[in-house]
Amino acid sequence: MIICTRRLEFDSAHRVMNHESKCKMLHGHRYVVEASFTAKDLDNLGRIVDFGVIREVLGKWLDDNFDHNTILWDQDKILGENIAQITRQKIYYLPYNPTAENIAKYLFENICPNLFSNYPIKCYQIKVFETPNCSAQINLDNHD
Repeated sequence: MIICTRRLEFDSAHRVMNHESKCKMLHGHRYVVEASFTAKDLDNLGRIVDFGVIREVLGKWLDDNFDHNTILWDQDKILGENIAQITRQKIYYLPYNPTAENIAKYLFENICPNLFSNYPIKCYQIKVFETPNCSAQINLDNHD
């Protein structure tokens, strides 16, 4: 199997509700997303997909929804409403706590299938780095 990967970066704040230590506080990260794709066949140039397409499609989605925004659990709307009211910042609500694991899962299960539905490719893996030393990943091999 051939897999191609594009690295994308964005800055965002989040907080992990009910966390046992300081991550329960609102804080920010320079996130890195490594999005990997596969295809049944390579195109006529010998590619799965042009790397620029991944940047244009997924990169734009990340820029529009996550970059310089706050990512919160949809159960954390009181904080989100206060942030939005005071700063006019956009809030992106996830259906679960915004851990690196859950952000990877959300991108893999909800965002990539929709964004790339018109392309003859499949998202193979999403890896989210919360810090240079800490990451979480989900892929077709470990997805239920």
